[in-house]
Amino acid sequence: MLVHQILGSKASDAVMTIAEDATIAEAAAILSERRIGCLVVSADGARVDGILSERDIVREVGRRGSPCLSDPVASIMTRRITTCTRDDTAVRLMELMTEGRFRHLPVLENGRLVGLVSIGDVVKARIGELAMERNALEGMIMGH
Repeated sequence: MLVHQILGSKASDAVMTIAEDATIAEAAAILSERRIGCLVVSADGARVDGILSERDIVREVGRRGSPCLSDPVASIMTRRITTCTRDDTAVRLMELMTEGRFRHLPVLENGRLVGLVSIGDVVKARIGELAMERNALEGMIMGH
């Protein structure tokens, strides 16, 4: 399965972004309200400047306490971002996410943000793909 198929199966293709000068508290509020695990940090909604995950916030709060919540997102966001394209495979994404120990990948097309794929999206896609393969093999064995 390819990334563009995964994106097509998602309920929404909207990617939540935040400016790097927003506060960590503002980011946490968006994550909580939207029930999502990360925000793409972007000045214009098209370029990826960084990524901020709930894990980043928890790590910083655990390290410094609540005073960090007034700091800008830029102070803790991840700047070196691994991305993928619409033509990457689900298996490749699983490899990238496992090796990099992260759960979200921005999808770029010609350098522009076109989607976001989570590990949950990838696992769901692979489970569906494996179920179809199993059904096809059972059909072949049973002579259908």
